[in-house]
Amino acid sequence: MQKKVLHINGLERTLIVDPEATLANVLREQLLLTGCKVGCNQGQCGTCSIILDGKVVRSCIVKMKKVDDYAKIITIEGLATPNNLHPLQVAWMAYGCAQCGFCSPGFIMSAKVLLDTNQNPTRDDVRDWFQKNRNACRCTGYKPLVDAVMAAAKVVRGEMRKEELLYAPAGNKIYSTTYHRPSALAKVTGTWDFGADVALQMPKETLRLALVQAEVSHANIKGIDTSEAEKMPGVYKVVTHKDVKGKNRITGLITFPSNKGDGWDRPILCDEKVFQFGDAIAIVAADTEAHAREAAKKVKVDLELLPAYMSAPTAMAPDAIEIHPGTPNIYYEQGIVKGGETKPYFDDPNNVVVETNTYCSRQPHLPLEPDCGCAYIDEEGRLTIQSKSIALHLHHAMIVAGIGIEPEKLRLVANPTGATFGYKFSPTNEALLGVACLACDGKPVSLVFNMFQNITYTGKRSPGFVKCRLAADKSGKLLAMETDWSIDHGPYSEFGDLLTLRQAQFTGAGYDIANIRGKGRTVCTNHAWGSAFRAYGSPQAFLASEIAMDELAEKLGMDPLELRFKNIYRPGATTPTGQEPEVYCFENMFNRLRPLWEEAKKRCKDFSTPEKKRGVGLALGIYGCGLDGPDSSVAYVELNKDNTVTIYNSWQDHGQGADLGSLTHAHETLRKMGITPEQIKLVLNDTSITPPSGPSGGSRQNVMTGNAIRVGCEMLVNAMRKADGTYRTYNEMVAENIPVRYEGKWAASMCTDCSPETGQGNPFPVYMYEIFMPEVEVDRKTGKAKVVKFTTIADIGTITNKATTDGQIYGGLAQGIGLALTEDFDDLKKHTSLVGCGLPFIYDIPDDMEIIYNITPREHGPYGAAGVGEAPLTAPHPAILNAIYNACGARVYSVPALPEKIKAAMPQ
Repeated sequence: MQKKVLHINGLERTLIVDPEATLANVLREQLLLTGCKVGCNQGQCGTCSIILDGKVVRSCIVKMKKVDDYAKIITIEGLATPNNLHPLQVAWMAYGCAQCGFCSPGFIMSAKVLLDTNQNPTRDDVRDWFQKNRNACRCTGYKPLVDAVMAAAKVVRGEMRKEELLYAPAGNKIYSTTYHRPSALAKVTGTWDFGADVALQMPKETLRLALVQAEVSHANIKGIDTSEAEKMPGVYKVVTHKDVKGKNRITGLITFPSNKGDGWDRPILCDEKVFQFGDAIAIVAADTEAHAREAAKKVKVDLELLPAYMSAPTAMAPDAIEIHPGTPNIYYEQGIVKGGETKPYFDDPNNVVVETNTYCSRQPHLPLEPDCGCAYIDEEGRLTIQSKSIALHLHHAMIVAGIGIEPEKLRLVANPTGATFGYKFSPTNEALLGVACLACDGKPVSLVFNMFQNITYTGKRSPGFVKCRLAADKSGKLLAMETDWSIDHGPYSEFGDLLTLRQAQFTGAGYDIANIRGKGRTVCTNHAWGSAFRAYGSPQAFLASEIAMDELAEKLGMDPLELRFKNIYRPGATTPTGQEPEVYCFENMFNRLRPLWEEAKKRCKDFSTPEKKRGVGLALGIYGCGLDGPDSSVAYVELNKDNTVTIYNSWQDHGQGADLGSLTHAHETLRKMGITPEQIKLVLNDTSITPPSGPSGGSRQNVMTGNAIRVGCEMLVNAMRKADGTYRTYNEMVAENIPVRYEGKWAASMCTDCSPETGQGNPFPVYMYEIFMPEVEVDRKTGKAKVVKFTTIADIGTITNKATTDGQIYGGLAQGIGLALTEDFDDLKKHTSLVGCGLPFIYDIPDDMEIIYNITPREHGPYGAAGVGEAPLTAPHPAILNAIYNACGARVYSVPALPEKIKAAMPQ
C-alpha cells in the first residue's frame, strides 16, 4: 500500500492506495466519485476521462503508482454545481448530447481541457481533439457533441449567456421543441447512477459475483468441480445448475404454432451442454469482485467437445447433428405469398431480371456500459432484480419459472441504463442475479461484466443470408419478386421466428410489387445467440432488395432514383404483407431529394481523382412501430394533493428519451389546464409500481405508450373540467368523490398478425419512412471507404422533440456506417473489444450530416407522431455499398465492406 496526498476537486485528500490500482477505481471505489464511468477498462472509450494536472487522461489505464503526490485531479463532480453549471454541461443538455448519458462526463471533462487551451476552436479542432483523446459515443453520431462544444465556446468567449442555450417553453408548450430531458441534469453532472454505481452503493454484506463461462462453442458437460474454488479467499458459495430451484431455463415465449421448438432451450446455468462460447456454467459469490473472479478461474469443467456449427449453412448441412436434441436445427419456416405466381414474369424474355445474394453480418451492439445489475430481497419479501432490462414485464414472464419463484414474489426494476440498442430486449443477467441471490440465502448480490464479457456473453444481430430476384418490364415497372433467406439465430430461439418473419415484411418494402413468392427459415447455430438490435430484421432485408434495385436500374439504363420513384408506394399499392400503407409520403420525399441527388452526383464526379474516387448511393428504408398485431400499452395518471400530476409507466429508457417522451405527451394533453412541465412527475419502470407498458423495442413506445399517456391524461382532464370550463382542484375532486387516478390504455386494434404460410397481414398501425443518400470516398490503392457526407430524408410523423429525433437519426446513421464498413462479431479471438469489433470513432463518422424532415401526421400516432429509433438503421448500409459501387465499380454484397473486400471487388 502507498500513502498519496492528492488535490481532488479543489480539496487536499490523503489516501492509502494500492500502487497497482487504477486511478478510476480509486476515484470510484474509495471516494465514490462515480461520475467517472468505467466502460471498456482498456483506454478505448474515454468514459473515464478526468483532468489530471490540466491534461485529459483516461483514468482506467492510469496506475496509482504513476500519479504524483499533490497531483491536481478534477472529476465531473468538481467541475461545477447543479445550480451553477459549466457552459459545456448546459450545452450538453440543450443539444440532446446526454442520450444514455454514460459517456457524457468523459466528453465534458475532455472538452473542458480543449476550451481551456483554445476558446475559439473550429469544428475540425473539436473532432481532432475527441479522436486524439479516444472519446467514443455510441448514441449520438457525434455531430450534436461538436455542436455543443461550439455553442459552449461562444459562452466562454462572452458572446452569449449560457442560459440562452436551453429552450425555455414559450406559451407553455414543449411539444415539437428542443426542450431538454428531465434526466439531463443528472447525466451531465455525473449523478445519474448506472448499474455499476448502484453496486458500489449497496450494503456492506453484498456479495459480488463472477461468472464461470464456456471457452468452447459446443460440448457435453461431463462434470463441474467447484471444490478448489470454494476454498479460495472470500468465497461464500459457488452456484451451479444444481442450486437452481426452478426449470433452469429462460423461455422464449414461443407463440408461432409452426415453430418446432418449445422455447425452453436457453439454460440459466448450463447443465447438460455448452451451446456457445461465453455460456454461463457457474457463478462464484464472494466478498469482493476480485476474489470472485480469482475463484472463478479455479472451477474445473469436464467437457466432451462436439462439432461447432458457426454459421447457418454448416448447421443446415445434411450431416449436422441437432444442437438441441429433438429439435431440428431448422426449427421455423416462414413463407411469403402475395398476388399471382411469379415464375411467368421471370421466364418472360421481354422482362429484365436481376438476382442478388447478400450477407448481413453479426453486428455487435457495443454499448459503452457493460451489462450490470443487482438482486436482493426487498421489504415485502420479494426477490428484486435491478438491471438494464428494457422489457421488465416481458422478462418477468421469461425468467420466473426458470428461477423457481412465485410470480408475485419477483420484482424487476430498470436501473438508469447506459444504452442497449436492443440486446436487453432479451434477459441477460436477470436470471443469473435472481438464482444467485436465492442460492446465497437471500443475501444481496451484484454482477458487473467487463467489456470482454459484455461482448462475448450478450446477444448480437442475427446474420441473414438473403437472395432476392426482381423482375421488371423494360419501362422499369416492377412485376415480381422472389426471395429466399436463412437467419443464423445462434443457439437460443427467443424471437427468432419473429425475426424470420421480418424478412417477409421488409424485403422489397417501399415498392408496389404485386406478385411475391419466397421462403425463409430460422437456423440454430453455435455462434452468438441472436437478440434484438435496432431496426430488428430490416437491415438483412433491405441489404438484399436495395442493392437489387440499383442493379436493376443499371441493367435498365435508368437512374437509381428514377427507378425507385417509379415504383414507390402510391394509393392502391400495398406492402409485401398486403397491408395498405397508412400514409403515402415517399413521392414528396423523393421530389425533395431529387435536386440534392443531382448535386451530389456532380460533386462526387468533380472531386474524384485517379487515386481517390467518390460516389453517391441511395436506399430507402421502412419500419413498423409496434409488436406485430394488436400491440397495446398501459399508463397510470394521478392527480396529487399539491395539484401536480404523476405519470406512471414502464417505458424503459435505454437512451432514446423515455422520460422526455412521457413528459411531452402528458404535458401536451394537460397544458390546457395550465399545467407546466415542472408540475408533472414521472414514476417509471418498476413492476411493483408501474403498469405493463410493453418493451422498449420496435420504436413502439412513442406510439403505444404515448397514446396510453394521452388517453389517461384526457380522462383526468375530462374528470377535472367543470361546467364553466374551469378545472377542479385536488380538494374539489375529493370533496365531489371524483377519482383522482386513471388508467390510460391504448391498443392497435386495427392490426392483425401475419400468416406463417403467406406472410399476409396488417402487422403495424404506424410506419416510419426514410431515404438515405451517403457520399463515399474510396481509396483505390487500399480499398478503404469513408463516408464523407450523409443526407437523409425522414418521415416520422409529427416531431415529438426535435433534439431527441435529431439525435436518434444521427446515432442510427453512425451505427449504419459501422454496420456497412467496420463492425463485426465473428472471430472469437479478434472481435472481443470495442476497437476489435470496429466501433466507429468520430473520424469514422462525417460531420456533414443533414436531416430533412418530411412531416406527414399519422392518424394512429399520439398527436400525429410515429417512432424514430429504428428508421435510421433500416437501410443506410446498402446505400453506402451502392455508393462504393458508384465510386469505384466495386460491387460488394456483404457487410462489413472491409478494405480488402472492396479492393478485391474493384475492376482491374
